[in-house]
Amino acid sequence: MVRIKICGITNLKDALEISSLNIHALGFILSDSPRKIKLSEAIKISSFLPPFINRVAVVVNPSILELESIENSKAFDYVQFHGNEDLNLIKRCKLKTIKAIKISKETSTNNLNVEELKEIVDYFLFDTKVEQKLGGTGKTFDWNILKKLNINKPFILAGGIGPDNVIQALNELNPVAIDLNSKVEESPGKKNINLIKKTLEIIKNT
Repeated sequence: MVRIKICGITNLKDALEISSLNIHALGFILSDSPRKIKLSEAIKISSFLPPFINRVAVVVNPSILELESIENSKAFDYVQFHGNEDLNLIKRCKLKTIKAIKISKETSTNNLNVEELKEIVDYFLFDTKVEQKLGGTGKTFDWNILKKLNINKPFILAGGIGPDNVIQALNELNPVAIDLNSKVEESPGKKNINLIKKTLEIIKNT
């Protein structure tokens, strides 16, 4: 079964309700975003979560000190790099790594830098590029771009995934994991548990 990551966690109530469902990872956005959470608060929420749920720190161009603070907190399993990070910074990360690659209608397979990255990161995450926004736009990108790309590495699919299109996404792209965010929210940072349950049920019955 495909793995499920719920990103943009901002409060303990959502985190506990979601962690009781059949999900595999929670994402905490530590960079500028409507869903930004302070590192200290993410650490606190993480301490209440049950075992076997991966905690993901989502960052954009962090400094070495910021990265070390995440690593030293012992609260996270993965760092998701969502900016234009130097490869050496990603290499030195002591945690497992996810590299987000944003795709827009102008993107072609020729300008997706995956060859060098695939030797460094544990997973790719493909998301929709909308201006300078971090993510959580609720918009999908042209999946045909991924179909034409010889990735040869397990990847996570993000970008406007929800109950209405999750089966199409799984059938067309076969990602190792799905990242759910804005399409299962009541408002930025406040998750709709019923929509998450509905999405999980759709996946289960596929």
